[in-house]
Amino acid sequence: MKVTVKKIDDANVVVSGTLDTKAIEENVDKLAVQAGKELKVDGFRQGKVPPHVVKKLHGEKLEQDAEGEAVRELIDEGLKKAKIKPEDMLGQPVFKKYEKTDKGIDVEVEVSTRPEIDLEGYMDVVPKYTKPKATKKELDAKMKEFAAQQAPFTKIARKRAVKDGDTTMIDFEGFVDGVAFEGGAAEKFILKVGSGSFIPGFEEQIIGMQYEEEKEVVVTFPKDYGSEDLAGKEATFKVKLHEIQEQKAGEIDDAFAKKILNDEKATVKVLEEKLESQITSETLSKLYNEELKPKLIEGLVKKFDFALPNNIVDQEVDAKVNAKAQAMDEKELETYKTDIKKLDELRDSVRDEARDSVKATFIVDALAKKEKIEVDDQEVMSALYYQAMMSGQDAQELVKYYQENNLMPAAKMGLMEDKLFGKMLGFDK
Repeated sequence: MKVTVKKIDDANVVVSGTLDTKAIEENVDKLAVQAGKELKVDGFRQGKVPPHVVKKLHGEKLEQDAEGEAVRELIDEGLKKAKIKPEDMLGQPVFKKYEKTDKGIDVEVEVSTRPEIDLEGYMDVVPKYTKPKATKKELDAKMKEFAAQQAPFTKIARKRAVKDGDTTMIDFEGFVDGVAFEGGAAEKFILKVGSGSFIPGFEEQIIGMQYEEEKEVVVTFPKDYGSEDLAGKEATFKVKLHEIQEQKAGEIDDAFAKKILNDEKATVKVLEEKLESQITSETLSKLYNEELKPKLIEGLVKKFDFALPNNIVDQEVDAKVNAKAQAMDEKELETYKTDIKKLDELRDSVRDEARDSVKATFIVDALAKKEKIEVDDQEVMSALYYQAMMSGQDAQELVKYYQENNLMPAAKMGLMEDKLFGKMLGFDK
């Protein structure tokens, strides 16, 4: 089999050749003999099925397997000619041509490889910044806020009507078509009006209620509500307001610090130091995510120029097109299904963004290896559990979602990126 290799650039080559008909037939015969040793067919002893019987029963499958084996041989020979290590090949080869002729099958496949990147001068793109430090005003405000959050709720001194933002104590019971539904009732429930924690429209109707007033609140459950029995249905809630509550912060002293930090040796100064560290960390995190990280990625992408594996870029284009498709209505989506030219224009519109994204990924990966940055599976799990805690999600369900949707590698890459950039920016100093 004659194999030719044409180099497109440093990351992509086209391997061409003709798969000989006779060679494919020999592969079919070889595979038929192997299959005959394993198949069980009525009328024949197991492992003694003749090749001609195997070919009669599974001829099409054998031919496909034989062609596949011939293609693999062609690619292996092409990699040798191009001096490419098999482990450096990225993704699946892309078929550019696969035509059957009298002589055999003319094949052209594009093979993409991991790019080589010269990382010299990568620290030149690190943006200058001043590390934030908590001011006394911020610290005092945080201390007061923290003290208020820790204070118990108490009934307000003067009775008045409910206003937006009030914390109320209510009884409620929900009915659909006059029948009470499971999980739709509670007594002396604490609800902050305006928090958005109840069905849309519920909290707004609490505004204006007086102490001990009873009222019927009518709402409609969202169509995507978690319970199929309630989704999209109108419900009536019988609501009784007991009182409006507020939090009054106590004195900020050493006793308060001991309670908050659960440490008998704690003092207000120790609490201030911890809150100061928290404020600084939050400010730095915001600065990093909104300014430093985008600048760093942009700088790295502009500084380094190298060939990208075409198949990986196409995968990223597909991902971005699919993301846009998620936001389309059925009518708009149908136009892209029927108009190939319009679909190509959409793909072209996201290609530069996709190339930059792929480029950044390879740069980060190369820099992480250079800086010996590593992220293990336990770190990924810890990060997901923290994310779940901060967003009020079920941690196990979040991890399951990431696993089932093959998002764990992306989560790992994100952690590696943040570790790398943190080191480059000097966060560890």
